[in-house]
Amino acid sequence: MSVFVDTLAFLAVLNADDFHHQEAAAAWKSIVEKGAPLFTQNYVVLETFAVLQNRIGIAAARGFIEDIIPVMHVEWVTEADHGQGITAVLTAARRHLSLTDCVSFSIIRRLGLRKVFCFDKHFMEQGFEMVQVRD
Repeated sequence: MSVFVDTLAFLAVLNADDFHHQEAAAAWKSIVEKGAPLFTQNYVVLETFAVLQNRIGIAAARGFIEDIIPVMHVEWVTEADHGQGITAVLTAARRHLSLTDCVSFSIIRRLGLRKVFCFDKHFMEQGFEMVQVRD
C-alpha cells in the first residue's frame, strides 16, 4: 500500500500542539512500520517547510528536511500537473480549495495511488482513501 502524505498530516505529526497530533503520530508509526512506500510532492514540501519555519521554528523545519523527507519519494510537479491544478481551482471557484491540493490530486492520479495520509476532506471528495490509525 503506497501512501501519499499531505501537508496537514506532516504538520500534525511534527507539532505536539496540533489537534490531530496523537492520531497522526500513531498513523505515521503504523505506516512506517509496515514499510509502505511514501510519496509527496514538492509543493507540499515547500508548504510544510514554510509553516514549520513560521509557526514552530527553524529547528522543526530542519528536522522535517533531514529526518522525514529522506524516507519519502518526492514527486516533482510537472507543467501539466501545475496546469491541471490551476484549472481545477478556477473551475471549482472555491475559496478554501488550495492549488497545492489540486496539484496533489493530479499527481496522485498520475502515480495511480489511492491512499492519502491527510486531514483534509477535499481528498475524500476526490475519491481518495484516507489513511486511518488502524491501517
